[in-house]
Amino acid sequence: MSAYLGLLGAVAPVFIIIAAGFTIRRSGVLTAEADRSLLKVSINILYPCLIIDAVLGNPALEKIGNVLLPPAVGFATAVLGYLVCTFGARFLPLDEKKARTFAFTAGMYNYGYIPIPLVQKFFGRETMGVLFTHNLGVEIAFWTAGLFILTRGSSEKGGWRNLLSAPVIAIVAAVALNFFGAHGWLPPFLLTTIHMLGQSYVPLILLLTGATFADQLPKNPIHIADATTLAACVLRMLLLPALFLLIAKFLPCSVELKRIIVIQAAMPAAMLPVILAKHYGGDADTALRIVFFTVLVSLFTIPVWMRVGFYFVGI
Repeated sequence: MSAYLGLLGAVAPVFIIIAAGFTIRRSGVLTAEADRSLLKVSINILYPCLIIDAVLGNPALEKIGNVLLPPAVGFATAVLGYLVCTFGARFLPLDEKKARTFAFTAGMYNYGYIPIPLVQKFFGRETMGVLFTHNLGVEIAFWTAGLFILTRGSSEKGGWRNLLSAPVIAIVAAVALNFFGAHGWLPPFLLTTIHMLGQSYVPLILLLTGATFADQLPKNPIHIADATTLAACVLRMLLLPALFLLIAKFLPCSVELKRIIVIQAAMPAAMLPVILAKHYGGDADTALRIVFFTVLVSLFTIPVWMRVGFYFVGI
């Protein structure tokens, strides 16, 4: 019980900050007009700084296996989620638009906002660096396979362009700089500046996430869970975690990558699909309900899956 409470205590600050974002939006302290600029600052400045800070001088990334294998695993686990949820959608009473949205939303785990503070809490920068190389593969799967599922190959533009986003460029650049030993010759004041900016990313993005919930919930009122949300919770929070743990158990890889797979196994649905579902012709209400209920369930299941996962995998 004490171990469970310890894990719950590590997860709780994430949800408290999200709740704080919800509250300050409802109270008018954080206005909707500020979101776009704050999001741009977070994605284009703070997140790349967090990535660079975690990668430069990271001994775990001196191993070629931790540079090449994690992106492949990230891509494969994301596609696995899409395939399982696309198959599962066939058995639900959903029209074509909602089925596409179901697969797109439930199929993608939250690979950044929640895992980052958990890795920071338990494992430090060696595992954090591997998390970012892993997430490079997830990003590629999200903007290619994910958008293909959501749009079914329609003429919507923009997916491939997102592969050139600031975080992706930062991952590639940071790995290259680390290879050339940049941590040893870059000025210390610059490294300190990068570190300070990077530490601001997670709290700010979690506040914005809570504010987004505050905006969307009145437009898409959530009542009792239905068959769609129940199926999403079963697939995202039960079946897929079990499959991920099997991968972590038997995949010959570093302990850092095994840790990442176990943590990602416990994650709820990613939050960005709520916005993209509306932009790319999906059903925003379905996406919101899936994210809301999987996040709600994950408050209780993340500590369980992490404890079971680390024991099962033996790390």
